[in-house]
Amino acid sequence: MKQYQDILKKSPLFLGLTDDERSQALSALRARVQKAPKNAVLLLAGQAVKDIGILLEGRAQIIREEYTGERNILADLVPGELFAEAFACASLQQAEDCPIPVTVIATAESSVLWIPCGRLTVMDAEGDVTHGKLAGNLMRVLANKNLLLNRKIGYLSQRSTREKLLAYLSDQAAMQGSREFTIPFNRQELADYLCVERSAMSATLGKLREEGILTFRKNFFHLL
Repeated sequence: MKQYQDILKKSPLFLGLTDDERSQALSALRARVQKAPKNAVLLLAGQAVKDIGILLEGRAQIIREEYTGERNILADLVPGELFAEAFACASLQQAEDCPIPVTVIATAESSVLWIPCGRLTVMDAEGDVTHGKLAGNLMRVLANKNLLLNRKIGYLSQRSTREKLLAYLSDQAAMQGSREFTIPFNRQELADYLCVERSAMSATLGKLREEGILTFRKNFFHLL
């Protein structure tokens, strides 16, 4: 666990905790580390979820697969980010398992920290001083995830592929503070994220470049 301390220190779940408090919390929570090769399924849709996941190294994606076989990328995870926390908390509050409707896949060789959500209740009952900080941080994570979901809904509510692309790319430029930026998706992944056909999206990108609105190379973009 020591090799991941820098990542955990930056994780929103442990924000404001000292090194000692973080170590004590990990011990009290009985957290465990899982190593996963590229393309490994970390969570499968329909699986009951009781643990919160934190990506320690590598990359992962949260995807939703439809009956038609179409794939929708909901999020791209980088080290330090949480996932499955809403479903783990829901299971805890409902006193029953809450199946997750999405699949989480490691898109690179990865390590994941799993934290049993139920242990937060045990910490509270035992009067652990770090419980309040962890609970507050978890609420902030849930609130921020809700904002991100609303942002994606904004992209998908656009009528055309062109409007979806420009809304997403404009947001990326604003978040990264530059008209030149990289995105975490390749072409197929971007199409899946925006719920559009890859061929139509590629054609639209070509037209936007011809019109002098943007330039791009792989996942690097420049809004002109």
